[in-house]
Amino acid sequence: MLTMRKFTAILFGFSLMVTGCSSFAASPEPEPTKALIPVRIILSYRPDIQFAPFYVGLERGHFQAEGIDLSFEHMPETEAVALVGAGEVPFAVVSGEQVLLARAQGLPVVYVMAWYQDYPVAVAAPADGGIEGPQDLAGKQIGIPGLFGASYIGYRALLMASELPEDAAYLDSIGYNQVEALLEGREDAIVIYANNEPWQLEAQGLPTTIIKVADYVSLASNGLITNENLISEDPELVAAMVKATLRAIGAAEDDPDYSFEVSKKYVTGLSLANEQVQRRILKESIAFWKADRLGYSDPESWANMRDVLLEMGLLTKPLDLTRAYTNEFIP
Repeated sequence: MLTMRKFTAILFGFSLMVTGCSSFAASPEPEPTKALIPVRIILSYRPDIQFAPFYVGLERGHFQAEGIDLSFEHMPETEAVALVGAGEVPFAVVSGEQVLLARAQGLPVVYVMAWYQDYPVAVAAPADGGIEGPQDLAGKQIGIPGLFGASYIGYRALLMASELPEDAAYLDSIGYNQVEALLEGREDAIVIYANNEPWQLEAQGLPTTIIKVADYVSLASNGLITNENLISEDPELVAAMVKATLRAIGAAEDDPDYSFEVSKKYVTGLSLANEQVQRRILKESIAFWKADRLGYSDPESWANMRDVLLEMGLLTKPLDLTRAYTNEFIP
Protein backbone atom coordinates (compact mmCIF):
# COMPACT_ATOMS: atom_id res chain seq x y z
CA MET A 1 0.00 0.00 0.00
CA LEU A 2 1.39 3.38 -1.00
CA THR A 3 1.78 6.04 1.61
CA MET A 4 0.84 9.58 0.66
CA ARG A 5 4.54 10.63 0.71
CA LYS A 6 5.54 7.85 -1.70
CA PHE A 7 2.61 8.61 -3.99
CA THR A 8 3.53 12.28 -4.16
CA ALA A 9 7.15 11.42 -4.97
CA ILE A 10 6.09 9.13 -7.83
CA LEU A 11 3.81 11.83 -9.28
CA PHE A 12 6.59 14.40 -9.03
CA GLY A 13 9.05 12.13 -10.83
CA PHE A 14 6.54 11.36 -13.55
CA SER A 15 5.89 15.08 -13.96
CA LEU A 16 9.62 15.71 -14.48
CA MET A 17 9.79 12.97 -17.10
CA VAL A 18 6.87 14.43 -19.05
CA THR A 19 8.20 17.96 -18.78
CA GLY A 20 11.66 16.85 -19.86
CA CYS A 21 10.29 14.92 -22.84
CA SER A 22 8.10 17.85 -23.89
CA SER A 23 11.02 20.29 -23.71
CA PHE A 24 13.23 17.96 -25.68
CA ALA A 25 10.61 17.49 -28.38
CA ALA A 26 10.07 21.26 -28.70
CA SER A 27 13.79 22.10 -29.08
CA PRO A 28 14.62 23.20 -32.63
CA GLU A 29 17.12 21.23 -34.65
CA PRO A 30 20.54 22.96 -34.58
CA GLU A 31 21.23 24.80 -37.84
CA PRO A 32 24.15 23.43 -39.82
CA THR A 33 27.21 25.68 -39.76
CA LYS A 34 27.52 27.56 -43.03
CA ALA A 35 30.80 27.16 -44.83
CA LEU A 36 32.78 30.38 -45.14
CA ILE A 37 33.53 31.70 -48.62
CA PRO A 38 37.28 32.21 -49.24
CA VAL A 39 37.81 35.85 -50.25
CA ARG A 40 41.12 37.50 -51.20
CA ILE A 41 41.78 41.20 -50.78
CA ILE A 42 44.84 43.11 -51.93
CA LEU A 43 46.30 45.78 -49.65
CA SER A 44 49.12 47.98 -50.82
CA TYR A 45 52.82 47.17 -50.46
CA ARG A 46 53.26 45.49 -47.06
CA PRO A 47 51.53 44.81 -43.73
CA ASP A 48 51.29 48.03 -41.72
CA ILE A 49 49.59 49.50 -38.66
CA GLN A 50 47.48 51.57 -41.06
CA PHE A 51 45.64 48.37 -42.04
CA ALA A 52 44.57 47.75 -38.44
CA PRO A 53 40.82 47.55 -39.27
CA PHE A 54 41.36 44.41 -41.32
CA TYR A 55 43.33 42.78 -38.52
CA VAL A 56 40.67 43.78 -35.99
CA GLY A 57 37.93 42.54 -38.30
CA LEU A 58 39.51 39.11 -38.48
CA GLU A 59 40.20 38.82 -34.77
CA ARG A 60 36.73 39.96 -33.75
CA GLY A 61 34.97 37.83 -36.35
CA HIS A 62 33.36 40.63 -38.38
CA PHE A 63 34.26 39.01 -41.70
CA GLN A 64 33.41 35.51 -40.51
CA ALA A 65 30.00 36.78 -39.34
CA GLU A 66 29.26 37.75 -42.94
CA GLY A 67 30.32 34.34 -44.24
CA ILE A 68 33.76 35.50 -45.41
CA ASP A 69 37.08 33.72 -44.88
CA LEU A 70 39.35 36.68 -45.61
CA SER A 71 42.99 36.49 -46.69
CA PHE A 72 45.42 39.31 -47.50
CA GLU A 73 47.92 39.94 -50.24
CA HIS A 74 50.19 42.95 -50.62
CA MET A 75 51.29 44.56 -53.87
CA PRO A 76 51.37 47.97 -55.61
CA GLU A 77 48.02 49.57 -56.40
CA THR A 78 48.53 49.41 -60.15
CA GLU A 79 48.87 45.64 -59.97
CA ALA A 80 45.90 45.41 -57.61
CA VAL A 81 43.49 47.23 -59.93
CA ALA A 82 44.64 45.12 -62.86
CA LEU A 83 43.88 41.88 -61.02
CA VAL A 84 40.52 43.11 -59.75
CA GLY A 85 39.60 44.43 -63.18
CA ALA A 86 40.42 41.05 -64.72
CA GLY A 87 38.29 39.27 -62.11
CA GLU A 88 41.26 37.32 -60.73
CA VAL A 89 40.88 38.88 -57.28
CA PRO A 90 37.51 40.11 -55.98
CA PHE A 91 38.57 43.07 -53.81
CA ALA A 92 41.38 45.53 -53.20
CA VAL A 93 41.99 48.77 -51.34
CA VAL A 94 43.30 51.50 -53.64
CA SER A 95 43.24 55.27 -53.98
CA GLY A 96 40.57 57.00 -56.03
CA GLU A 97 42.80 58.09 -58.89
CA GLN A 98 43.71 54.45 -59.57
CA VAL A 99 40.06 53.66 -60.25
CA LEU A 100 39.70 56.39 -62.86
CA LEU A 101 43.02 55.58 -64.52
CA ALA A 102 42.09 51.90 -64.68
CA ARG A 103 38.66 52.60 -66.15
CA ALA A 104 40.26 54.81 -68.78
CA GLN A 105 42.15 51.69 -69.86
CA GLY A 106 38.98 49.64 -70.07
CA LEU A 107 39.23 47.86 -66.72
CA PRO A 108 35.73 47.52 -65.18
CA VAL A 109 36.70 48.31 -61.60
CA VAL A 110 34.18 49.97 -59.29
CA TYR A 111 34.81 51.77 -56.00
CA VAL A 112 32.18 50.50 -53.56
CA MET A 113 33.23 51.94 -50.19
CA ALA A 114 35.22 54.97 -49.10
CA TRP A 115 37.66 54.30 -46.29
CA TYR A 116 39.81 57.46 -46.02
CA GLN A 117 37.53 60.49 -45.91
CA ASP A 118 40.33 62.89 -46.86
CA TYR A 119 43.26 62.51 -49.22
CA PRO A 120 46.24 61.78 -46.93
CA VAL A 121 49.02 63.21 -49.13
CA ALA A 122 50.80 66.31 -47.79
CA VAL A 123 54.00 68.31 -48.05
CA ALA A 124 56.21 68.41 -44.94
CA ALA A 125 58.97 70.95 -44.30
CA PRO A 126 61.13 71.76 -41.27
CA ALA A 127 59.12 73.90 -38.87
CA ASP A 128 61.83 76.58 -38.97
CA GLY A 129 62.33 76.41 -42.75
CA GLY A 130 60.03 79.27 -43.71
CA ILE A 131 57.55 77.09 -45.60
CA GLU A 132 54.09 77.70 -44.16
CA GLY A 133 51.80 77.22 -47.15
CA PRO A 134 51.72 76.22 -50.83
CA GLN A 135 52.93 79.62 -52.05
CA ASP A 136 56.15 79.15 -50.09
CA LEU A 137 57.03 76.09 -52.18
CA ALA A 138 57.96 78.26 -55.16
CA GLY A 139 61.63 77.85 -56.03
CA LYS A 140 62.20 75.11 -53.47
CA GLN A 141 63.56 71.58 -54.00
CA ILE A 142 60.99 68.99 -52.99
CA GLY A 143 61.68 65.29 -52.54
CA ILE A 144 59.00 62.91 -53.81
CA PRO A 145 58.96 59.12 -54.24
CA GLY A 146 58.50 59.57 -57.99
CA LEU A 147 56.36 61.15 -60.67
CA PHE A 148 53.59 58.61 -60.22
CA GLY A 149 50.93 57.47 -57.81
CA ALA A 150 48.97 59.24 -55.11
CA SER A 151 51.94 61.32 -53.89
CA TYR A 152 52.49 62.91 -57.29
CA ILE A 153 48.80 63.41 -58.03
CA GLY A 154 48.19 64.89 -54.60
CA TYR A 155 51.13 67.27 -55.02
CA ARG A 156 49.92 68.42 -58.44
CA ALA A 157 46.39 68.87 -57.09
CA LEU A 158 47.81 71.07 -54.32
CA LEU A 159 49.58 73.25 -56.89
CA MET A 160 46.45 73.54 -59.03
CA ALA A 161 44.25 74.45 -56.07
CA SER A 162 46.79 77.11 -55.11
CA GLU A 163 47.05 78.40 -58.70
CA LEU A 164 50.73 77.56 -58.91
CA PRO A 165 52.34 76.39 -62.16
CA GLU A 166 53.61 72.83 -62.49
CA ASP A 167 57.23 74.00 -62.42
CA ALA A 168 56.80 76.25 -59.37
CA ALA A 169 59.24 74.04 -57.48
CA TYR A 170 61.89 71.52 -58.45
CA LEU A 171 60.73 67.94 -57.88
CA ASP A 172 63.45 65.49 -56.92
CA SER A 173 62.53 61.80 -57.37
CA ILE A 174 64.15 60.06 -54.39
CA GLY A 175 62.11 56.89 -53.88
CA TYR A 176 60.65 56.19 -50.47
CA ASN A 177 63.48 57.90 -48.62
CA GLN A 178 61.72 61.13 -47.73
CA VAL A 179 62.40 60.95 -43.98
CA GLU A 180 66.15 60.46 -44.39
CA ALA A 181 66.35 63.14 -47.11
CA LEU A 182 64.72 65.78 -44.94
CA LEU A 183 66.69 64.83 -41.83
CA GLU A 184 69.93 65.13 -43.78
CA GLY A 185 68.93 68.50 -45.25
CA ARG A 186 69.05 67.27 -48.83
CA GLU A 187 65.55 68.60 -49.56
CA ASP A 188 63.69 71.78 -48.63
CA ALA A 189 60.47 69.80 -48.25
CA ILE A 190 59.12 66.34 -48.99
CA VAL A 191 55.86 64.87 -50.25
CA ILE A 192 54.54 62.44 -47.64
CA TYR A 193 51.44 60.91 -46.10
CA ALA A 194 50.19 63.18 -43.33
CA ASN A 195 49.42 60.25 -41.03
CA ASN A 196 52.90 58.74 -41.26
CA GLU A 197 56.22 60.46 -41.95
CA PRO A 198 55.71 63.64 -39.86
CA TRP A 199 55.63 61.55 -36.70
CA GLN A 200 58.72 59.62 -37.68
CA LEU A 201 60.50 62.94 -38.22
CA GLU A 202 59.27 64.37 -34.94
CA ALA A 203 60.55 61.32 -33.06
CA GLN A 204 63.99 61.96 -34.55
CA GLY A 205 64.05 65.57 -33.43
CA LEU A 206 62.72 67.35 -36.49
CA PRO A 207 59.31 68.98 -36.00
CA THR A 208 57.63 69.84 -39.28
CA THR A 209 55.06 72.09 -40.86
CA ILE A 210 52.49 69.97 -42.69
CA ILE A 211 50.65 71.29 -45.73
CA LYS A 212 47.75 68.89 -46.28
CA VAL A 213 46.29 68.51 -49.76
CA ALA A 214 42.88 67.93 -48.14
CA ASP A 215 42.94 71.46 -46.69
CA TYR A 216 42.91 72.87 -50.24
CA VAL A 217 40.95 70.39 -52.35
CA SER A 218 38.70 67.38 -51.72
CA LEU A 219 39.79 64.26 -53.63
CA ALA A 220 38.57 60.66 -53.74
CA SER A 221 40.92 58.72 -51.51
CA ASN A 222 41.54 55.14 -50.36
CA GLY A 223 38.63 52.75 -50.52
CA LEU A 224 37.37 49.28 -51.37
CA ILE A 225 37.05 48.27 -55.04
CA THR A 226 35.61 45.31 -56.87
CA ASN A 227 34.56 44.80 -60.50
CA GLU A 228 31.34 45.18 -62.46
CA ASN A 229 30.92 41.46 -63.00
CA LEU A 230 30.98 40.62 -59.30
CA ILE A 231 28.47 43.38 -58.57
CA SER A 232 26.17 41.94 -61.23
CA GLU A 233 26.62 38.26 -60.42
CA ASP A 234 27.02 38.28 -56.62
CA PRO A 235 25.88 41.58 -55.10
CA GLU A 236 25.28 39.77 -51.79
CA LEU A 237 29.01 39.06 -51.46
CA VAL A 238 29.87 42.68 -52.23
CA ALA A 239 27.34 43.88 -49.66
CA ALA A 240 28.70 41.42 -47.08
CA MET A 241 32.29 42.57 -47.69
CA VAL A 242 31.35 46.23 -47.37
CA LYS A 243 29.33 45.59 -44.21
CA ALA A 244 32.11 43.62 -42.56
CA THR A 245 34.77 46.17 -43.51
CA LEU A 246 32.73 49.07 -42.15
CA ARG A 247 32.16 47.22 -38.88
CA ALA A 248 35.90 46.52 -38.68
CA ILE A 249 36.77 50.17 -39.27
CA GLY A 250 34.32 51.24 -36.57
CA ALA A 251 35.76 48.68 -34.15
CA ALA A 252 39.33 49.85 -34.83
CA GLU A 253 38.31 53.47 -34.26
CA ASP A 254 36.57 52.65 -30.99
CA ASP A 255 39.46 50.76 -29.43
CA PRO A 256 42.88 51.99 -30.63
CA ASP A 257 44.73 50.12 -27.87
CA TYR A 258 43.22 46.79 -28.91
CA SER A 259 43.84 47.65 -32.57
CA PHE A 260 47.50 48.27 -31.88
CA GLU A 261 47.99 45.07 -29.93
CA VAL A 262 46.17 42.94 -32.52
CA SER A 263 48.26 44.44 -35.32
CA LYS A 264 51.41 42.98 -33.76
CA LYS A 265 50.17 39.56 -34.86
CA TYR A 266 50.07 40.64 -38.51
CA VAL A 267 52.77 43.30 -38.89
CA THR A 268 56.28 41.87 -38.73
CA GLY A 269 58.53 43.95 -36.49
CA LEU A 270 55.75 46.10 -35.02
CA SER A 271 56.47 44.88 -31.49
CA LEU A 272 60.10 46.02 -31.92
CA ALA A 273 59.31 49.38 -33.53
CA ASN A 274 59.05 52.72 -31.73
CA GLU A 275 55.69 52.20 -30.05
CA GLN A 276 55.05 55.91 -29.51
CA VAL A 277 55.51 56.63 -33.23
CA GLN A 278 53.40 53.68 -34.34
CA ARG A 279 50.59 54.58 -31.97
CA ARG A 280 50.67 58.15 -33.29
CA ILE A 281 50.48 56.85 -36.87
CA LEU A 282 47.44 54.79 -35.90
CA LYS A 283 45.83 57.78 -34.18
CA GLU A 284 46.37 60.03 -37.19
CA SER A 285 45.09 57.32 -39.53
CA ILE A 286 41.90 56.99 -37.51
CA ALA A 287 41.33 60.72 -37.99
CA PHE A 288 41.28 60.12 -41.75
CA TRP A 289 38.74 57.29 -41.40
CA LYS A 290 36.16 59.12 -39.29
CA ALA A 291 32.94 60.20 -40.98
CA ASP A 292 29.31 60.93 -40.20
CA ARG A 293 28.41 58.24 -42.72
CA LEU A 294 31.14 55.63 -42.93
CA GLY A 295 31.82 54.38 -46.42
CA TYR A 296 30.02 57.15 -48.32
CA SER A 297 31.67 58.55 -51.47
CA ASP A 298 31.36 62.30 -51.98
CA PRO A 299 30.49 63.11 -55.63
CA GLU A 300 32.45 66.37 -55.44
CA SER A 301 35.62 64.51 -54.48
CA TRP A 302 35.28 62.31 -57.55
CA ALA A 303 34.61 65.27 -59.85
CA ASN A 304 37.68 67.05 -58.47
CA MET A 305 39.83 63.95 -58.96
CA ARG A 306 38.68 63.60 -62.57
CA ASP A 307 39.45 67.27 -63.24
CA VAL A 308 42.95 66.97 -61.76
CA LEU A 309 43.72 63.93 -63.92
CA LEU A 310 42.40 65.71 -67.01
CA GLU A 311 44.53 68.76 -66.24
CA MET A 312 47.60 66.54 -65.81
CA GLY A 313 46.89 64.80 -69.11
CA LEU A 314 46.52 61.42 -67.41
CA LEU A 315 42.95 61.29 -68.70
CA THR A 316 42.31 62.28 -72.29
CA LYS A 317 38.54 62.67 -71.91
CA PRO A 318 36.01 62.84 -69.07
CA LEU A 319 34.76 59.54 -67.66
CA ASP A 320 31.27 58.60 -66.56
CA LEU A 321 31.78 58.88 -62.82
CA THR A 322 28.47 57.15 -62.03
CA ARG A 323 30.05 53.92 -63.24
CA ALA A 324 33.35 54.47 -61.42
CA TYR A 325 31.92 54.51 -57.91
CA THR A 326 28.69 53.65 -56.13
CA ASN A 327 27.06 54.22 -52.75
CA GLU A 328 24.46 51.48 -53.20
CA PHE A 329 26.16 49.19 -50.68
CA ILE A 330 26.56 51.86 -47.99
CA PRO A 331 24.07 51.78 -45.09
